[in-house]
Amino acid sequence: MGSAIETRLVRVRGRVQGVGYRYACVRQARELGLTGWVRNRMDDSVEALLQGPPEVVASMCDWMADGVESALVERMEVSEVEAPFPRFETFDQLPTE
Repeated sequence: MGSAIETRLVRVRGRVQGVGYRYACVRQARELGLTGWVRNRMDDSVEALLQGPPEVVASMCDWMADGVESALVERMEVSEVEAPFPRFETFDQLPTE
């Protein structure tokens, strides 16, 4: 593979539950070739772990801010997950936590 892989944890706040946000994230992440997961949180936010080349992860973060028409993103918190981190094979939707 050879290219750098980074992992970012993203928390999205606003009207992001019940509007198809997670489904759209799964579709977009898979289209971009990212791995990781997305899930609802009990505090009505959505959390995602994105893994892939830095420029692709950055593109996904940009998309998450305004790529889902039915959502209203008020705030995003993005933090880098330091290596070593688990490697994911796919991008999936996880149960609410």
